[in-house]
Amino acid sequence: QVTCIEVVEAYVERIKEVNPLINAVVKDRFEEALQEARQVDKLLSEGPGDDCLEKKFPLLGVPITVKEAFSLYGMPNTSGLVNRRNVIATSDATVVSRLKQAGAIPLGVTNCSELCMWYESSNRVYGRTNNPYDLQRIVGGSSGGEGSVLAAACSVIGVGSDIGGSIRMPAFFNGVFGHKPTTGVVPNDGQFPNAQGVRTSYLCTGPMCRYAEDLEPVLRVMAGPGVSKLKLNEKVSLEKIKFHCMDHDGGSIFVSPVDKEILQAQKKVVEHLESDLGVRVQRVAIHKMKYSFQIWSAMMSSKDSEGQEAQRFTDLLGDHGKPVWPLWELMKWLVGMSSHTLPAIALGLTEKLVNLNLSGKAKLVSMGKSLQEEMEALLGPDGVLLYPSHPTIAPKHHSPICMPFNFAYTAIFNVLGLPVTQCPLGLGSEGLPLGIQLVAAAYNDHLTLAVARYLEKAFGGWVLPGKV
Repeated sequence: QVTCIEVVEAYVERIKEVNPLINAVVKDRFEEALQEARQVDKLLSEGPGDDCLEKKFPLLGVPITVKEAFSLYGMPNTSGLVNRRNVIATSDATVVSRLKQAGAIPLGVTNCSELCMWYESSNRVYGRTNNPYDLQRIVGGSSGGEGSVLAAACSVIGVGSDIGGSIRMPAFFNGVFGHKPTTGVVPNDGQFPNAQGVRTSYLCTGPMCRYAEDLEPVLRVMAGPGVSKLKLNEKVSLEKIKFHCMDHDGGSIFVSPVDKEILQAQKKVVEHLESDLGVRVQRVAIHKMKYSFQIWSAMMSSKDSEGQEAQRFTDLLGDHGKPVWPLWELMKWLVGMSSHTLPAIALGLTEKLVNLNLSGKAKLVSMGKSLQEEMEALLGPDGVLLYPSHPTIAPKHHSPICMPFNFAYTAIFNVLGLPVTQCPLGLGSEGLPLGIQLVAAAYNDHLTLAVARYLEKAFGGWVLPGKV
């Protein structure tokens, strides 16, 4: 019905219109994108039939954006680190290459937190990204630019990565869909920083979209040959899914209590599933979830099976520059002289503390392994767990510093290796997005994606910001 050039021009205009407010796209490639759109229209006018093209290029002409931490040829690849300000990607990350080969057209790269290790997307290279529903609110991190750009209708598909909730928190705060796949299926190659040692089992690359139906085709392209492990061709009968529900983590002292509106939204989902599908949603209380933050922290800093130590964050901070001394950086920060953000300095200061109590750490790693077994046994081949995405709706800028461990609600599923789909559930009383995490056992991504499509129809999915 429309030409590819018309589609790309519309998205370029939309970015130009709203990006000055949200600061999500940090470097564009509009000229190249328009040129690629012309080539798509040429191909369609003279190429073989649509069916043939659809098989070869399932995402032909679809505008996408890419988290700046991923290599996209000719674009910066700093991950918000001032020392890397002049780093330009000379190749494409594996997933970016696969999306381009499938016909997608990248419009540019989007903002993230410094070194992708904080849940507010702000850094000393590009500044801060704002939430389209309320510019005074955070977009989440570290794929926050993607969450913001999708919510503001500036892109169709986003490329995100997630080691502690970096796809799901931005998807939640910005009212879009995000999927953290089962670990080890979608390649992480070509992003900075990439995971090393034990963390290779926790970092996931996945799709972010405005519409639930887009998650699966994008995931298929991203996963490439590994896609068969995810059972995406299996038909899902929603009535046969065993649904479980947990309202909160059990009351961790490190984490905020869950907002009433988030609990209310989850209750509505339970009621709808029970009345519409005739299923019984089983309430569960998994005691170990109370220690989510401690388990994630211990497992993230543990040695891998070959005894390799986890990479130190302070080493990453020193990339393309001199070694970084966190205490000295804090002194500099206090007088406005540091090129690092406060969360990055704080992480550098605290990472050594984790290794001070080695016996306590070993107990937490063991608890994590046993929690994984408990979760797999509970969910089995046909189970889906409903769990809050975050204890609060999108907080105001800077406030994550006061509650730095709230990301535990998403992070725990990284170390458990489980697939999770973040699903929006409309807007709350302040006009900010609500949502829920849908969790399944490993390699049962097809279940959470099917439930997300169902809930989108029931609860309306993405809502255009500013629409009353």
